Parts: sequence; structure tokens; C-alpha cells
Amino acid sequence: MKNLQRVIDLPQLFFSLIFILIMIISCFWVVKPFIFGFAWASMVVIATWPLMVRLQHFFWEQRLLAIMAITILLLLLFIIPIIFLINSLIDNSAPLIAKIAQGHLILPQLNWLSDIPMVGHKLYYSYHKLVNGGGTAIIQELQPYIGRTTSFFVAQAGHFSRFMIHLALMLVFSILLYWHGEQVGQVIRHFAYRIGGERGDATVLLASQAIRSVALGVVVTALIQGILGGIGLLISGIPYTTLLTVLMILSCLVQLGPFLILIPAIIWLYWTGDATWGSILLIWSCVVGMLDNILRPMLIRIGADLPIILILFGVIGGLFAFGMIGLFIGPVVLAVSYRLILVWINEVSAPDNV
Repeated sequence: MKNLQRVIDLPQLFFSLIFILIMIISCFWVVKPFIFGFAWASMVVIATWPLMVRLQHFFWEQRLLAIMAITILLLLLFIIPIIFLINSLIDNSAPLIAKIAQGHLILPQLNWLSDIPMVGHKLYYSYHKLVNGGGTAIIQELQPYIGRTTSFFVAQAGHFSRFMIHLALMLVFSILLYWHGEQVGQVIRHFAYRIGGERGDATVLLASQAIRSVALGVVVTALIQGILGGIGLLISGIPYTTLLTVLMILSCLVQLGPFLILIPAIIWLYWTGDATWGSILLIWSCVVGMLDNILRPMLIRIGADLPIILILFGVIGGLFAFGMIGLFIGPVVLAVSYRLILVWINEVSAPDNV
């Protein structure tokens, strides 16, 4: 018998790879404007798919009625509040910065600083030197620390129209994914199985669990805490309530909690002599702060538990990498990668200690 050997045509292989790469890059370039909207819609649909199934059972197995109901819920509970908060953030931040710069913002005297042992007099002198210099001096002192951050948020505010387009695309893609959810999921699982067999299929399921875990356990909890905290600020008569609510939501997203905003507000109420509303806001703040320990475990139980440091890096890194939409994309990307690496490591038992 002759030992037939297949001759490898290197030029053919090379040009085939070049052609495949060109096609991949071209496809990516065509769908680039829709990537963020589709990614956001995918996370929303995966997180809310069990709710859509329940609504479909409630509406006599009519998928159209269930999609209409959950679309209205997305508009009322997600899209409209986000648009309102971001628009208010843009409108209120500029007057506040101008007020500080012009020196119209009255700051407390903080006479109790001088009573602090050892460093009290130095703190009291430095603070009053800064206050007596007016708002311009305060801005100059804080400029090295907040300059780049302010520029970043101003740039993001300038892309508000693009953010609105992403929201609209997210809503359209969400409707399509709700309608064809089973077919899309089956295609994705088939593709993953074709690449990695059973391990690829398990990877897709694991990724969906991580997405649901982040979306429900982190984002929903932050939104609820921020909105409830904002209601407390509004009822207590705190100025710039909308701006502080947005900052509180961001603080909850990065796992710093609502107290970063609520405690200064409580101190301000007591300092202005409004002890009644200060006490009410203090009690309400304790309730809002405790929700983090109640809601998050209940919601995150649907997916997989994730380290807080991972969420922190995902939120901050996603914000700087992708803009406002990165608040949601960043944690999900890191969560999926973390869970996949963890499963891959645990496939082999750990070595014995020598």
C-alpha cells in the first residue's frame, strides 16, 4: 500500500485565514453601532426572562401580551427613571459648580474641630483659611483631585444623545429577544456546543447565571436603595435632591452604600437646626441601609455569589471604558470571566500540601 500524504497548500491556508479575518472585521464594523444596545438588551432579557415567562402564563400563554406588559414595566421602572435622573444631573450640576465658584455657598464653621486633641487647632485653622478664601479657593484646592473626574463626566454628559440612542436600541432589541428568546438561546447553546462540546454548553449556562446575578443582585439593589434614599432627601427638604440621588445610586453600584450621601445630609439638617427632619432622615437612612443586606442576598441567590471587589472594579472600569452604559456592562464581563476561570480551575483537584 502506498502511504498517501496530503500536501498542505500554505498559500491557500494563508489567504483563507486572511479572508476569514477580513470578513470578521467587516461584520464587526457593520454591527459596531448596535453592539452596546444589543449587549444591554441581552443582559436585561436574561435577567428578566423568568418574569416574562410568569407574565406569559398569567396572560393565557399569549406571548404578545406578556411582551407588551414587560415593555411597559421596563419603560416605567428602568428607562424613564434613568433618562430623568441623567437629565437632572446635567441640569443641576452646572449651577451647583457655579454657585461654589462664586462663593455663594455658605459652609458651616465647624468650631468643634478645635476641640480635637493634638491636631484640632491645625485642622480648624486650615479649614477656616479655606472657607475665608471663598468658593474660588475651594475650587483651586480641589482641582488637582476632581479636575480629570469632572472633565470625564462633562464629556459623558455631552454624549447624552448617544446614550438615548443606546436606550432606544436596547428597548427594540429587548422586544425582539423576548419574542424569539428560545430560538436565540438554542442557537447560542448550539454554537457553544459546536466549539467546546458539553463544556461550551455549560459555559453559556454559567454566563447567564452570572449575568442574572449581577443585574438583579447589584443593579436592582442599587436602584432601589438610591431611589428610596432620594425620596427621604426630598421629603426632608434637602436641596439638589435629584443630583444627590444619582450620586447615591452610583455609590451603591460601587458598593460604598447610600450612607456616603445620607450622612452628610443628616449632619446638614442638624446643623441648620432642623432636628426633627434630621431624626426622621436618620431613621429612614437606617432602613435604606439595611436593604442592602436583605435584598441583595435574595436577588443574587438566583445566580452565583460574587466578590465585592470584583463588582467595584467592574463598575469603575466599565464606566471609564464604555461610559454610562459601562456601569452595567463592566460588572457582567468581569463576573462571567471570573465564574468561567473558577470553574476551569476547579475541574482539577488542588495539589496536596507538602
